[in-house]
Amino acid sequence: MNIETNREILMPVLNRVSGVVERRQTLPILGNFLISASDKSAQITGTDLEIEVRSRFPAVVHSAGDTTVPARKFLDICRALPDGADISMRVEKDRLSLLSGRSRFALSTLPATDYPAMEPTTVGESFSIAQGKLKYLLEKAAFAMAHQDVRYYLNGLLLELTSDRLIAVATDGHRLAKVEETVEQEVGREMQVILPRKSVLELSRLLSATDEVVRLDISENAFRTQVNDTVLMSKLVDGRYPDYERVIPKLADRIAVTDRDSLRQALVRTSILSNEKYKGVRMSFTEGQLRLQAHNPEQEEAEEEIELDYTQEPTAIGFNVGYLMDVLNVLDDEQVELQFGDSNTSALIRNKGKEQETYVVMPMRL
Repeated sequence: MNIETNREILMPVLNRVSGVVERRQTLPILGNFLISASDKSAQITGTDLEIEVRSRFPAVVHSAGDTTVPARKFLDICRALPDGADISMRVEKDRLSLLSGRSRFALSTLPATDYPAMEPTTVGESFSIAQGKLKYLLEKAAFAMAHQDVRYYLNGLLLELTSDRLIAVATDGHRLAKVEETVEQEVGREMQVILPRKSVLELSRLLSATDEVVRLDISENAFRTQVNDTVLMSKLVDGRYPDYERVIPKLADRIAVTDRDSLRQALVRTSILSNEKYKGVRMSFTEGQLRLQAHNPEQEEAEEEIELDYTQEPTAIGFNVGYLMDVLNVLDDEQVELQFGDSNTSALIRNKGKEQETYVVMPMRL
């Protein structure tokens, strides 16, 4: 293999692919990129056996071929080269020589034939959606995914496809995010799939906030999508997602509306003196006013008061301040709406008057 390209062409490709390569590997070759060259272009692939990302880029190909190189070292070298630098790569025996200006690097390689590739699976269902809509769904819901939970299906994000809508749901058992968007076409059947956490984050990075349509091909145990010159394939989480509708409170008849930034800033200040382990804050709703209170084992206390639109009976609820902050950070509008029942029921939070985004936070005893 002997190819030439430019740093400005190569770096975006490496940034798209590098996220799937883990620093610690069970197999040495999983710490490598697969570089393949043919005709007038080349391709770089990264995988961890659960997800695979490959991205094609233009190159001057003097001789076709493929090899694998240490991913982190290759990325760091290319990143350290000056802007606009021309890059030449040539494989000689078990080494890849990388030349740029007066710089020369020799990297060890492993045989490309040993590189594990995800086998394409038979497509069971396909649907199309604007990139911006899918990116919006993933980014608004992903924060609520669990992390290393023994209930493995909570470590991913549920995509539910109905006749005309795509719904993203994530929960870790303490909070829940549900976001909806319309799809570009009618689908053959309704379905639910669970995307792994890592696949959600990598796909969100690939997507752009545009109206350009992207197609998702879903099989029984995997999904595939192509964003411009980059293809992402991933296994699906094998499991049944819990009935999320049961978590969304139906009797949240008390409604309070307040300024999102005022509430967020008050929570930031109050949380400074909250218990470091539990991060609890007490929210007391009275007519026209919300009082926030926190204390810690050192008998230190914090109290904040902000204005809000609330006319029903006084109610006090305890919450984990981190969970509330996560929700407020993904809301976009100036006014935020909180719906709740009593001190023992979960609160429903959303942008005022917008039902396509639903966030639920469970209460905590203080």
